Amino acid sequence: MSIPAKRAGRKSPAVSISKKVYTMATVNGSDAEITMYGDIYEEQPTNWWGEPIEGQYILLNEFLEDLGQIAACKSITIRMNSYGGDAGASNMIHNRLRELARNGTKLTCVVDGVAMSGGSLIMCACDTVKVNPSSLIMIHKCWTFLWGGYNADELREQATQQEAWDKMQVEIYKRKTSLSDTVLSHMMADTTYMTGREAIDKGFADELIEDAEPTNIAASADGRSLFVNGRQMHLAPGMFAPDNIPTVTPEASAPEGTYTNQPEDTGNEGGVSMTLEELRAKYPDEIAQVEAAARASVDHTDAVNTAIQAERARMQEIDEVSGLLNPTDVQQAKYGDKPCTAADLLMAAAKAAAKQGKKFLTDLQTDGEESGAAGVPAAPATEDGDPEDGDGKEATTPEARMSNARSMVADLLGKKKEG
Repeated sequence: MSIPAKRAGRKSPAVSISKKVYTMATVNGSDAEITMYGDIYEEQPTNWWGEPIEGQYILLNEFLEDLGQIAACKSITIRMNSYGGDAGASNMIHNRLRELARNGTKLTCVVDGVAMSGGSLIMCACDTVKVNPSSLIMIHKCWTFLWGGYNADELREQATQQEAWDKMQVEIYKRKTSLSDTVLSHMMADTTYMTGREAIDKGFADELIEDAEPTNIAASADGRSLFVNGRQMHLAPGMFAPDNIPTVTPEASAPEGTYTNQPEDTGNEGGVSMTLEELRAKYPDEIAQVEAAARASVDHTDAVNTAIQAERARMQEIDEVSGLLNPTDVQQAKYGDKPCTAADLLMAAAKAAAKQGKKFLTDLQTDGEESGAAGVPAAPATEDGDPEDGDGKEATTPEARMSNARSMVADLLGKKKEG
């Protein structure tokens, strides 16, 4: 859809469009004002099952169709309070606004609250940007969700697409600020937040509304909503409020007078007074649920800490004896399917060593029997008790020492060979 150029002296017909998250209206027939208080998307966001996700969404085609109705106005003022949304949808609105500007429309943006991400792209379409001291501007690199499996080539393709979107944003910001590509790329990579004054210093805004009432901006405790002057804005899926924004409850963020349906004053502080027995009698199911939840929420911190300390002590005791044992056995004792204590590990190692030693002695005796060395007489002992060879000398030859050793092993096992 093209936007018609204006004709000199021609007034636009009266327009008054009111949607859930934006309005468009003409003033004096030649000027118009747009209020954009929501996130910008090409289509209504849905969950995994195709169900609409709750939120304040400005949908692209609907917005552009309504924008065409005020295209002939001499000036358009956009009052902005948007957390952003789709980069593509935001870029499309930016480009359509720039087309209006080329045809002579004076574009002004007033940041009532925040202009973040895609909202900042639309803001930069305006030749004059006015900010409050407490307005908040944010720019960042584009990002996307990925589901399923991807190979290296497909991931590189995704990265290339994201880089192209980032270059698009740089071009928009560069036209407005005259900052270099490098500076803007670094600012986007750092996800830069700017107050009203900081935005003017960096060229994103032009005028500071000094006498404006301070904009009250807060975030919900879970970071999924913003409250701007008491109005709640649900953020897009996957987006959260920055950490430097204070968090409050919805009640605390609401403007004075929002809650008019207050409970009747009964004269008792805190409402009607009832005993526990009366509550159980009147609300048996509810009280049972509350008590069950209370029992389920018992603090198990002490038990958990005790278990952690016991496990640390077990590991330390194993480390103290690990130098005496097989490293594989130590690893199994620590992290295997059947972990055990240091005492259990030592007992198992001792049993294995005893079994191995008995086998060694048995094998040694068997070797002696098969070699016939057992039939060789032992050397007689000398006066000092040392074994001698047949000549009355100390047994120093390897054969004599082996014969003596085998004889002693046979005696130790109680299995002397008859001969």
